[in-house]
Amino acid sequence: SNNNYQVHQSPATLYKNQGESAKIECSHSISGYNVILWYKQSNYRELVLSGYMIATSGNPEAGFKIEGDASAGGTSTLTINQLTPNSSAVYYCAANPCGLTRHSTSVIYGV
Repeated sequence: SNNNYQVHQSPATLYKNQGESAKIECSHSISGYNVILWYKQSNYRELVLSGYMIATSGNPEAGFKIEGDASAGGTSTLTINQLTPNSSAVYYCAANPCGLTRHSTSVIYGV
């Protein structure tokens, strides 16, 4: 794998209560690439798209907010407001240049 392609996400784990909000940040170092995809995986099932960001334009699904900059060195932030038990899941951010998939994960616990 090419180590120049890095995707970093933080925090790796979040412990939250119902009704709180959660923010997850994702950045990558892929020069010339400006798309970040966000996915949610509940109970080890399939990944469901939470939304995506192209450059500074966020395109969230219902219940999510996506802000920031998906360019190399920028940060895309996924916000989930009013957490419910259904929010406990693994969240993936991914950057997919030229078919090379790089992703990172965060987990929300305890809702």
